[in-house]
Amino acid sequence: MTLPFDDTVRAWVPHGHFSLAPTGTGPLDGLGFAAKDLYDVAGRRTGAGNPAWLHTHEPAGATSPLVTQLMQAGAALHGKVITDELAYSIQGENVHYGTPRNTRAPDRVSGGSSSGSAAAVAAGLVDFALGTDTGGSTRVPASYCGLWGLRSTHGLLSAQHVVPLSPLFDTMTWLAARSDVFERVGSVLLGAPQATAWREALVLTDACAQADAAFAPLIESVAGALRTAGLPVAHQAASATDLETWRRTYITVSAHDAWRTHGEWITRAQPDFGPAIAARWQAAASTSADEAAAAAALQARLRTELRALLGEDRVAVLPSASSAAIAHTADAATVDAIRAQTFRITSIAGLAGLPQVNIPFIGGDGLPAGVSLLGPAGSDLALIRLAISIGTRLSALGT
Repeated sequence: MTLPFDDTVRAWVPHGHFSLAPTGTGPLDGLGFAAKDLYDVAGRRTGAGNPAWLHTHEPAGATSPLVTQLMQAGAALHGKVITDELAYSIQGENVHYGTPRNTRAPDRVSGGSSSGSAAAVAAGLVDFALGTDTGGSTRVPASYCGLWGLRSTHGLLSAQHVVPLSPLFDTMTWLAARSDVFERVGSVLLGAPQATAWREALVLTDACAQADAAFAPLIESVAGALRTAGLPVAHQAASATDLETWRRTYITVSAHDAWRTHGEWITRAQPDFGPAIAARWQAAASTSADEAAAAAALQARLRTELRALLGEDRVAVLPSASSAAIAHTADAATVDAIRAQTFRITSIAGLAGLPQVNIPFIGGDGLPAGVSLLGPAGSDLALIRLAISIGTRLSALGT
């Protein structure tokens, strides 16, 4: 069966125009979803954003367990949507399949690498969509498109039958426009929530300093709502180590891991990549094992420090990205500068392997802008519920 709607935002890949009926009934009855073209569906090819990958890999022999869970819970699968090539970008542009349209900011990108997932949900074509997040690939498009999105605790959700980028950092994720749908998907994929009695909220000042001024009033609104909910709020840095060091550490470890994962195929298949992604793979190929080992040792220290800061009952507040969605007309230097700022923010959860939920807002400039809650490992569903309660409280106040 083909898609039951027109792809008005150019989010679907050519080989992803199919629909599969639910295989069971449950909390997702009546909902439809799309899967980022990294998720395997048995009998169909996975393209990973690049035609060479599509043509050099056989149809999948099995379906991602997450796709199976969602269909068993009553959701219909409406095909596969665009990803940046091998998920190696947060921009949301694909030289082979195009740039999905961001209906919330049509002159701007949707963000990547879960670009098609975000665009499809923002346009209302599906109720939710599966994505992935390695360095920000769900948090950034969620912020750019005004959606709920979760970077899950690393290793919590199955990555089986999903094309990896960097297994050391890859997380399985989803995006939704409605908070109730977002939570229902979480209840299916995450199971019973870990009991969390939140004790304190921390506004991460170093992360906030990386974001444009439009985020400041939104962050303070979230902090105020947390206070109203009974949580003391403190302002402090995530780390005594500067966030540029966090960014470089993430880039080094993840690049080496990505080349270790895909270097043999890239060398053999010689795929055609867009210029920015080709440059990223060249850098990954030149990252030495010694450089990666030194960065991994630093990551271990930073991870331990941040996890100790949050403990089991603190939640942190930070921007989800450094800016609103980037204009289609932005030059390469501007894109690179914004990307670096955003990675200084997103590397915090990435290096620590922690869950982070984007709460969607509209900033004073009229553009979507996300504020995130970052929580302890395994607190994903409790974090989702706290985020929704804060978002609902602020919506009632007209914020």
